[in-house]
Amino acid sequence: MAVKFLTEDWATTMTDALNSSEDFKKAASGQQVKLQQVVTDTPDGGESKYYFTLDGGTAQVGLGEVADAEATITQNYQTAVAIVKEELNAQNAFMQGKLKVSGNMMKLMQLQGVFNAMPKAAQGIEVEY
Repeated sequence: MAVKFLTEDWATTMTDALNSSEDFKKAASGQQVKLQQVVTDTPDGGESKYYFTLDGGTAQVGLGEVADAEATITQNYQTAVAIVKEELNAQNAFMQGKLKVSGNMMKLMQLQGVFNAMPKAAQGIEVEY
């Protein structure tokens, strides 16, 4: 059954998929981060916020805002969908100005292995956009 993108079901399903992936757990081991995601121009015309945290290699994806985010990543809905579907690389989106980052850019660079492991961990999830 498909989960709708940027819903509570999607966040829970993503959290479960990441934490049950051996490759992801290996990449995330010893890492800690709090990232805020802001998705603008959603289909309902608004914006959606979700967060990604790592603590001791355990991931959590949740809707809303996270306290003390180390970085905030902002992109429109179309860009967010393209990145999740692996049609657009996040680094390329950043270079093209489609993805904006504020906060600790060095922290994001240190997490490349974690970000690279995410698509494989989530590949079995059927998402409705």
